Amino acid sequence: MTEMAAPFRELKGHDILAVERFEDATSRMIEFMVCKRKNPYGRPGDEMRLFLSEADYRKALESQGRREIRIRRNARIIEGHILLEKKKRRHGNV
Repeated sequence: MTEMAAPFRELKGHDILAVERFEDATSRMIEFMVCKRKNPYGRPGDEMRLFLSEADYRKALESQGRREIRIRRNARIIEGHILLEKKKRRHGNV
């Protein structure tokens, strides 16, 4: 019998059931890839998940603007519940 591939990828950082997810200050979750060497998140190519406050989320957006990281998934956290945000789609030339 052959072994099947795992249906999910292993992420560094916070586990999906991490204590940080349930803290009162936590309002965001991001999953991202590290792109540059010198940053506090990890090594290039690392895929990470972090549960963040709004202030830390803004810092992560700034890091993405400097191309240090690339955010792949983004969600709001409300009382520990993960609410995935959908990407906005453009419709025609409206």
